Amino acid sequence: MDQDRVLEAFRLEAGELTKAVAGLSEAEWDRPTRCEPWSVRELLGHVRVVTAWLPLMLGTPAPDSAEVTAVEYYRPDDRFSPQTNTTRIDLARNHAAQCADGAALADGFAATWQQVDRLCRDQPENRVVRTRHGDAMLLSEFLITRVVELAVHGLDVAEALGCEPWLTAEAGTVVRELLLGSGQLAAVRELGWDEPTFLRKATGRAALDVTETARVERLGIQWLTLG
Repeated sequence: MDQDRVLEAFRLEAGELTKAVAGLSEAEWDRPTRCEPWSVRELLGHVRVVTAWLPLMLGTPAPDSAEVTAVEYYRPDDRFSPQTNTTRIDLARNHAAQCADGAALADGFAATWQQVDRLCRDQPENRVVRTRHGDAMLLSEFLITRVVELAVHGLDVAEALGCEPWLTAEAGTVVRELLLGSGQLAAVRELGWDEPTFLRKATGRAALDVTETARVERLGIQWLTLG
């Protein structure tokens, strides 16, 4: 997928999440989310942590070639093990706890994604990075995984706050193509889902009813397993 296109989706989705959490009360920051045991505060801490990997990755020498795609990045290995998940939970909680309040966390998140945006704009289309899991990936492919984080957890934050989802069309398209491939848009339209509904269904945040399950099977849609 074109790097500029993915970066635009990253920029727009991060910007919408930033606007959504601006001005939240401390009580709203402490609301629980479906991503147990995280609160809204801790979930944004997680999103900032996983976004902040990029400056570190771009500051190290590039691998000779890419070996893993965004789809392969989500393979079910140790990165989704209970031990890794516990570490992921603790990192988010610790990061959120280090911020004086929700406003400071929101400001820190905004500064982080804006730094990432600036750094990535200066990178060539064929830039390769190495993830903390050891994967050598095109920067454009890794950015897809960051759009997934923003889009999916944006839905989680919206649900926790009781507001309408703000999923951007650009981010929705990037995630849909990751999950289904570029030729599956007609199938999604046949199911009659908008982008937020598709993302909720595809990531297990909303259940498929019997009719939807039958249609998905008939259309041959294969969901990507996400941790």
